[in-house]
Amino acid sequence: MAATRYDLTRDELAAVLVDEPRYRLDQLWEGLYTQLADPAGITNLPKALRARLDAELPPALTAITESVSDRGDTVKFLWELDGGSRVETVLMLYADRATVCVSSQAGCAMACGFCATGQAGFTRHLTVGEIVEQVVRAQRAAGARRVSNVVFMGMGEPLANYDATLGAVRRLHADLGLSARNITISTVGVVPGMRRLADEDLPVGLALSLHAANDALRDELVPLNRRYPLDALAEAAQRYRRARNRRLTIEWALIADTNDRDRDIDELAAYAGRLRAHVNLIP
Repeated sequence: MAATRYDLTRDELAAVLVDEPRYRLDQLWEGLYTQLADPAGITNLPKALRARLDAELPPALTAITESVSDRGDTVKFLWELDGGSRVETVLMLYADRATVCVSSQAGCAMACGFCATGQAGFTRHLTVGEIVEQVVRAQRAAGARRVSNVVFMGMGEPLANYDATLGAVRRLHADLGLSARNITISTVGVVPGMRRLADEDLPVGLALSLHAANDALRDELVPLNRRYPLDALAEAAQRYRRARNRRLTIEWALIADTNDRDRDIDELAAYAGRLRAHVNLIP
């Protein structure tokens, strides 16, 4: 799989420009990460160089469809990746800012029973560049409204694609200028990844895709719970909260007559209290 324009590090881009004056690297980097331009649109580069870079540094995402909600405040993009896999990105527009929900995998191996992506199966991990480019393309669509928040809550399990997810987070923070505190990673409970995340130096938000607060029900809804049950998940979550001093979020998709009964809510309240977590109920 060929590297795309947002896959390459600054040093790797320097190698692409080895025969060019050194200042061309600054111009290219600023064009990609400040102007958010395609190489062909970085007008302070010579025309011949723009054409070469546009050919050698292809985009990661090919637009298939773009749908806008009736109120115009939500835009959903469907992209095709190299190899034919497809992923979605969602742009949420507010009065003076925007949030982007990105995918980290094509498909998902977690097989959660209530999730269409999980039921479709896993195809492959996304690269750093494929994740970062989702934010770049969304920011272009947002226009004057700055993308201030990024949530890893699209297709895939981010912590199952740990290295690319963290690589993208670092690129979004260092090069696109997003605050790490405005980036949230959602997980169904990949405990080893949560433990690794606690040792990182970026205070990103952590959201637990919980959906059940007793092991018997969660084993059915989230099969990974059989490997990492609720007590192990709580231990890893508490470790993260202490290490990064960030409040946790619990996501709970309400499923009629399955996890919306009084006893389910009582169990959720007890588990959330144990973690001092905010709860996001999803109708």
